[in-house]
Amino acid sequence: MFGRGTRWFAGAAVVACAVLVGHGALGSALFGRPVSAGAVKDVVPNRVMTWNLCNPCGVSNVDRAAEIAAYAPQIIGVQEACAPDVEKIRDYLESLFGLVYHVEYGSVLQNWGRCGGTPWDPGGYGQALLSAAPMTDRVNVEYPEGGSEDRGYMAVTTTVGGRSVRVFNTHLAQRRQEEVRAAQADVLAREVARHDRAIVLGDFNAVPDAPELSPIWALAADTDPRCRPSSTATCEPTTDWHRKFDYVFLRGVTPLTHHVHPSRYSDHKLFQADLDPA
Repeated sequence: MFGRGTRWFAGAAVVACAVLVGHGALGSALFGRPVSAGAVKDVVPNRVMTWNLCNPCGVSNVDRAAEIAAYAPQIIGVQEACAPDVEKIRDYLESLFGLVYHVEYGSVLQNWGRCGGTPWDPGGYGQALLSAAPMTDRVNVEYPEGGSEDRGYMAVTTTVGGRSVRVFNTHLAQRRQEEVRAAQADVLAREVARHDRAIVLGDFNAVPDAPELSPIWALAADTDPRCRPSSTATCEPTTDWHRKFDYVFLRGVTPLTHHVHPSRYSDHKLFQADLDPA
């Protein structure tokens, strides 16, 4: 069995070859700027990220892992996630990039056609959280009404920037299902309100001034200070169809910087927030 140093060196070589054949360069832990593979050694302890993986999209989990490793967040919430894919992504993050994550799942469906496995043991589909720090007190809640597809949220307690925080990850109902999303946002907001410090990640499938997001805005602010629930706000799009659907809502946590990173491997962009650990 190879040691971690050997695996990391081999992984760096793989990534260097990938860059030569056209894969995106790895990213930096510093201010969200890309750097070489050799610089990716540790996670950034005050960085969180949300990303809808796009499923089914026929995307390599090696490429997905490389996208995450590019920015090395302390914690990342993924949506449209098959549990077997997330497990492979976590393995690649460690074996190719030396980044070690814990994982918790928030699956709301068991779907063989979508996520593989066997007919009697299909793969879970929904949300997942990857965290460099241990996670405790996981809950997984399916919304009473999912709309055209079952949806839910998950939550864990972990540390970001060295401080304990409750982290939520959700995916609300698809577009043109405003009433369903409104009911889901109410369920989520009631739980978020129980915590003085919370980070709420996810794909909300709604623009910032959509009425159904009002319960969330009443409790928390997006990490982008220019983005508010107003038709005049300046919100950077997070999807290929030029809409902001992805958020890092903060309650009792102060943002420092944020970045939206385009991806070749999803119709959603990676949305990153660096937070003040104080």
